[in-house]
Amino acid sequence: MALATGDKHGYAIMQEVEVLTEGAVTMGPGTLYGAIKKMLKAGLVEESDERPDPELDDERRRYYRITGLGSRVLEAEISRMEQIARTARARQVIAMRRPGV
Repeated sequence: MALATGDKHGYAIMQEVEVLTEGAVTMGPGTLYGAIKKMLKAGLVEESDERPDPELDDERRRYYRITGLGSRVLEAEISRMEQIARTARARQVIAMRRPGV
């Protein structure tokens, strides 16, 4: 999800995850790069050729972008999570209607 808004390097992805989760999730480099390696292999992300101005960037950074497949998988995951949330809300409403619950 961190790449849905554009290409990012690893540290920027870690920062975006922290912002998106309001600090609930912090990723260390090992976790992040392990996940990136798996997503690269699965074709969900790819290395980006687009780079900022060299004066503004560290040439050692690798940038990543979401692929078409990655976007479709992200949309499916969002739909799945929305369904889980709807089910949880419905069950909570049902539980609140039961006497003694």
